[in-house]
Amino acid sequence: MKIREVMTKPVIRIGADETVEVAARTLAHYNIGVLPVCAGDGRVCGVVTDRDLVTRCLAAGRMPGATKVRDVMTGRVVTVGPEMEVSAAAHLMGREQVRRLPVVENGRLCGMVSLGDLAAREENAIDAADALTEITANIREE
Repeated sequence: MKIREVMTKPVIRIGADETVEVAARTLAHYNIGVLPVCAGDGRVCGVVTDRDLVTRCLAAGRMPGATKVRDVMTGRVVTVGPEMEVSAAAHLMGREQVRRLPVVENGRLCGMVSLGDLAAREENAIDAADALTEITANIREE
């Protein structure tokens, strides 16, 4: 099975020049935990999570309305293509310690895939469980 068959689209995204306040409201409005950060042409330049907002903005004493997303986002982003096999993506999630991956085609964001998306399909449940086991095993070791 290919990522294209399980990914979520369209994707809620944000620009790097938006404020943390806008990012937080967007996350809350859509009840999501991560936003891909995209340039004007749709290329992914980072991701920002609810945890990024708390640890890199609020806990650091920054003002959410005056802090740009670019200043708190995670710049190193692991992505997958829509034609990647689901099992390979699950393995990548485990190895990279991430639960969500932006899906990029021709250099531009076209979807998101989460561990939950993988687990929702019975034929992918074992791959998703293996990825989660790998992610949580490394957390316990820290």
